[in-house]
Amino acid sequence: MYPLKLRATNLCQFSSSAGYHEKPAISWNKTWLPNDFQYAKKYTKKSSSSLSISNSLTSLEFVESQQTEKIRARSAANSCPLTPLGFLERAAIVYGDCPSIVYNNTSYTWSETHTRCLRLASSIVSLGIKRGDVVSVVAPNVPAMCELHFAIPMSGAILNTINLRLDARTISLLLQHSESKLVFVDYQSRSLVLEAVSMFPRNWKRPMLVLIPDDHDDDENEHDQMLYEKMVEEGDPGFDWVRPESEWEPITLNYTSGTTSSPKGVMQSHRGAFLIALDSLLDWSVPKHSVYLWTLPMFHANGWSYAWAMAAVGCTNVCLRRIDAPSIYEAIHRYKVTHMCGAPVVLNMLTNYSESKKLDSPVHIMTAGAPPPAAVLGRAESLGFIVGHGYGLTETGGLVVTCAWKKEWNHLSANERARLKARQGVTSIGFSEVDVVESESGKSVRRDGSTMGEIVLRGGSVMIGYLKDSEGTSKCMRNGWFYTGDIGVMHPDGYLEVKDRSKDVIITGGENLSSVEVESVLYSHPAVNEVAVVARPDKFWGETPCAFVSLKEQLEETPTEKDIREFCKAMLPLYMVPRLVVFKKELPKTSTGKIQKFLLRDMAKALI
Repeated sequence: MYPLKLRATNLCQFSSSAGYHEKPAISWNKTWLPNDFQYAKKYTKKSSSSLSISNSLTSLEFVESQQTEKIRARSAANSCPLTPLGFLERAAIVYGDCPSIVYNNTSYTWSETHTRCLRLASSIVSLGIKRGDVVSVVAPNVPAMCELHFAIPMSGAILNTINLRLDARTISLLLQHSESKLVFVDYQSRSLVLEAVSMFPRNWKRPMLVLIPDDHDDDENEHDQMLYEKMVEEGDPGFDWVRPESEWEPITLNYTSGTTSSPKGVMQSHRGAFLIALDSLLDWSVPKHSVYLWTLPMFHANGWSYAWAMAAVGCTNVCLRRIDAPSIYEAIHRYKVTHMCGAPVVLNMLTNYSESKKLDSPVHIMTAGAPPPAAVLGRAESLGFIVGHGYGLTETGGLVVTCAWKKEWNHLSANERARLKARQGVTSIGFSEVDVVESESGKSVRRDGSTMGEIVLRGGSVMIGYLKDSEGTSKCMRNGWFYTGDIGVMHPDGYLEVKDRSKDVIITGGENLSSVEVESVLYSHPAVNEVAVVARPDKFWGETPCAFVSLKEQLEETPTEKDIREFCKAMLPLYMVPRLVVFKKELPKTSTGKIQKFLLRDMAKALI
């Protein structure tokens, strides 16, 4: 038996805040979980005067007027497993003739996308892929990536999207760790994946490969791999797709980007994906028939769940292979884009583009990954972008904390609005709780905007756990909370502000220094393009801040290290001023735009 741990961290969706009460577990045999996963107990809420609701319960308890009545409520009529895959079926009916995907000269309607996904799912099954097998994808934001988010889980398999910017060795390790049976690979990454597969041990069964040609690839018949479009053409349009037997079955396996440690395999359930997809639409108020530009990689937490969510409201997915300022602005103008997502680096890129001009109509852009500096927020809004800010992790499937805007803030100064918008905010509408606690005791810190602690989360979209890593799962999911490893403060008004990763806090002379605060000041310098502040070992102070800075192009006057330090001295306490400023043409980043501070820390150590 391969047991699964159902935890309080992801069972508390739609429940009250009362304490947890353990229920006996039910047996569940699944071949997709590691042998060392512990089977769980179910958690329900216990209250003396309320109805406790959990989608995994076999009974509901309702207490009213001192009288308890047990209701046997679970049946086929009310316990259908939650899954985002049903969004596609509905879209084919409601939005059948509306555009679903556009890319260069390719375009599909939702009816066509539904049929293509059914055909593709049936072809995947015909290759011998069984329920619970892992199927991987190495591709950019092209139409196939949109379709495979539905087609792979509709075949009963687990979707594993891989960062296409990883090297062959890392991809090989991920394919082996996940025991992937089939890999869909974009033509530009073909040689990379072939090299990765060649590194498999001799006795290891290698996955089958399917090539995804571009829409103008004339040499597709010269390749010896199976072809994506041929699988679509030969599939059964009437295929009865494989529905999950339980909403707790994993729909995806996503590996973390590894900015601070080795990548971990995050398993997300059908239930979690369903909840985060709808929650994201509701919290961002995405209307029907919006036009969504894919500037956020779909291999990053499934595009924060929007890969499924767009189907729910009949939006148009505008695919974009290359993410750069000219391509983004051209797509915004050509397709009349209304919504997009991206890391702060995307905002920075758009606002620093020399040919940027005010948009013809507003574009909503949701950003996360690091607090966007106030200066960048101000420039983006002046161009016509309506910037939303949120917080989430691969382990939560998307953004679960957002900066809910209050109308009275509209009357504040631009700097004050930017300062408030840089905060991560409050839990999204469908997520349960967020708190900042002392890491050891679990006690909530003071809500004073300055006392730092570890950010913890609890809600229905929290992951099932890490694949083949029960120790890592137990370490971060304890006491009914998911411990993020991020450091933050809670403001008196209940809004969260992320200060740093726990590994990025700089301790200088016994003082905890937030690198994010120093970076925010440096971003306000008119010559600074990108910046990252890390700890540099110091014999006297223990650590001192070291700033890595990339400058904007075509500057009339290039600032010196002394200029940057003097700028900081005017705005920061002396102990927070970088002792060393290193100029670099470009800072190292992950494919999702996160600056890789662990590499910069190594560089800083070498400068001693």
